[in-house]
Amino acid sequence: MKALSIDLSRKLFYKRVFSHEQGCPHEFVQVSEDILKKCGGIPLAINVIASLLASNCQIKTKDQWYGFLNSIRHGLTEERSMEEMKKILLLSYYDLPFYLKPCLLYLSIFPEDHKIMRDELIWRWIAEGFIWSEKQDSLYEVGDCYFNELINRNMVQPMDIDAEERVVACRVHDMVLDIICSLSSEEIFVTILDGTNRTVPKLQSKVRRLSIHKTKKGNIDVVTTSMKQVRSVTLFGNDTVHQMSFVSSSEVLRVLALEDSTISDIGYVENLLHLRYLGLKHTHAKELPVDIGKLHFLQTLDLRETEHIRELPSSILLLRNLKCLYINAGIKLPSGICSLISLEVLDEPQVGCLYSEKYNMDIVKEVCHLTKLRVLTICWNCLDENVKEAMTKSLSNFHKLQSLCIAAYQDCANSMKQGWVLSPQLRKLCLRGPGCSFETLPAWINPSLLPLLSYLRIVVEKMRPEDIRLLGMLPALRYLSFKMEYCSWTIPGEDEVEMLAVTADAFPCVTTLHCFGIPVRPSTFPRGAAPRLKDLYFCLPARLITHGDIDLGMGHLPSLETVEVYIWCKEANDSLMDEAEAAMRRTKLHALRLATSVLIPSFLDRVFSIFLQFNKHLEFIFRWRA
Repeated sequence: MKALSIDLSRKLFYKRVFSHEQGCPHEFVQVSEDILKKCGGIPLAINVIASLLASNCQIKTKDQWYGFLNSIRHGLTEERSMEEMKKILLLSYYDLPFYLKPCLLYLSIFPEDHKIMRDELIWRWIAEGFIWSEKQDSLYEVGDCYFNELINRNMVQPMDIDAEERVVACRVHDMVLDIICSLSSEEIFVTILDGTNRTVPKLQSKVRRLSIHKTKKGNIDVVTTSMKQVRSVTLFGNDTVHQMSFVSSSEVLRVLALEDSTISDIGYVENLLHLRYLGLKHTHAKELPVDIGKLHFLQTLDLRETEHIRELPSSILLLRNLKCLYINAGIKLPSGICSLISLEVLDEPQVGCLYSEKYNMDIVKEVCHLTKLRVLTICWNCLDENVKEAMTKSLSNFHKLQSLCIAAYQDCANSMKQGWVLSPQLRKLCLRGPGCSFETLPAWINPSLLPLLSYLRIVVEKMRPEDIRLLGMLPALRYLSFKMEYCSWTIPGEDEVEMLAVTADAFPCVTTLHCFGIPVRPSTFPRGAAPRLKDLYFCLPARLITHGDIDLGMGHLPSLETVEVYIWCKEANDSLMDEAEAAMRRTKLHALRLATSVLIPSFLDRVFSIFLQFNKHLEFIFRWRA
C-alpha cells in the first residue's frame, strides 16, 4: 500500500490526539510535523504514537512529545525500517499501565489473524488472575474496561461492532503480534507450538502457558516433564486427541480451552483442582465428569455447541465460584441450581414441554435466587400458567441484570404485561418468538424505569401514537426493532392505520431502526428527530405505493446511510408487483434528488439501497445503488 500523504497523516494524527482534524495548539505544531515525518505515512505508526501521546484522555506535555520524537531516532522515512517500527510499538507497550501489560501479552496465545471474542477473552483474563479490583465491582466489568483501554490505545483492532456499538471481537495486528510474541517468549509468559518445533524445548525449565496451534496429527510431541507448572493450555483446531494426556499431570492448571477440537474424553478434568476456565465449545465431549464438583475454583464453563452432552451432573451444584455458565437449550439442569450463588451469566437454559411440570417449576423458583445475574438468555416453551407466573416473578428479582433475552414459543406475554419490574441497570432487552407478542406496548417500557436501555426488540399487536412517543424518549436507545403483528401480513384496515406522532426530539441516540407493520417512513421524522439514525428498515403496503404519492424525503435525517423497504400486498399478482416496482423506482429517484440538492451534497458518495420484498411464495428483491 502507498504511504499516506502528509495531509492525510496530519488529519489522522490530529483526530486521534485532539479528537478533531484541525485545531492543533500552536506549541505542538512543529513537534507534530517532526513526528509525522518519522512515521513515514504508515497508519499503524501514526495511530500508535497518537494513542500513546493522548493516553488516559490526557495530552502529554511538550517535553514528553520531544522525548518520544527522539526515541524514534531515524524514523520510517528511509526504507521503512522494520526495527524502527518495532521501537515505536515498544514505546507504546512500555507506556501501558502495569495491569494492562499481562493482558496484552496474553494475546500472543492466539494465531495470526485469529478472531478473538471479547467475552471469552475477559473470562480467561479473570481465570489467569490478571483482573483485580479493590472495590466490590464485578471483575468482568473491570476486565471490560481493560479491553476498551487496549482498543483505545490501538494495541488491538476491533473487528465486529454490535447494535449497541460495542466491540464484540478483536484481532491483533501482525506487527503487534510479532512484538508481544517476542516479549512473551523472553519472559517465558507463553510457549507456542505451531508445528515448526516438534517438542517443547527441553532446556526450557518452565512452561507457564501453552498454546498449540492447528497441526497435522502426530506433528507435535509434548514433553511431559516440563508441564508440571503449566497454568494454561489452549488448542486451536487440533485433532490430536492423544496429545492431551499430559494435562492430567498439570497440577496448577487454571485455563483449559479446547474449543473447536475433536476432543471427546475429558475424564481427567475432574482432577484439575485449580481449574478456573473450562472451554468445551464445539467439541465432541461426550459427557462431563461425574465429580466435576471437585473443581471448587471453576469460574467459567462453556458447553455451547456440544452435541453429545444432554445433562449436567448434580455435582455441578458444588461449584459455588462459578460465574459464567454457557449451555445449549437442550441441556438439562439439575435441581438445586440456586446453589450457584456467584453466577453472573446464564446462557441458555430451557424451560419447556421437554420436561415435567415439577421440574419446570423447580428450575424457575431456583433461578430467582441467582440475584447476581447480569446476563440471562432463556428458551421458553412451557404451557403451564403457574410456571409462567412464577417465571415472571423470578425475573423481577434480578436487580443487577443488564441483558435479558427470552425466546418464547408458547405464550408468555400475558404474564409479563402487568406488574413486571425490570432492573434499572438493563441495557439489552430482546423478546423474540411467537410467544412474546404483546397486545400493546407494556407499561414497564418507559424512560423512567429503563434509563440505560440501549437495545430493544419487541412485537406488539396494536400500535398507538403514545407508544412511539415513549420509545422516542428512551435516552440511551441505539437499536430498536419494533414489529406490529398482522395476520398473514395483510393490509391493515383504514381504521387501524394511524399516523404516528414523532416529536422533534425523539430517538436522540438511535442508529438502527426496524419498523415492521407500522406506517412509518423517513418523512415521518421531523427536523431534529433521530439525528444519528444510519439504518432504517420499514414496510409499506403496495396499495399506498401504486395509488398514492409516497414522500420518502430524507433531508431531515442527516446521518442516514441505508434504507430497506419491504412491500407487502394483499393480492400478490404480477401486475400489482410491476406497478409497485415502477412507483418505487420513481420515488427512489425523487428521494435522491431531494437529498442531494437540499441538505446532503455528499449523499451520492454513500451507498444507498432500497430493497423491495413482496409477500408471496418466492421473495422478489430489488437493489439500487447511487
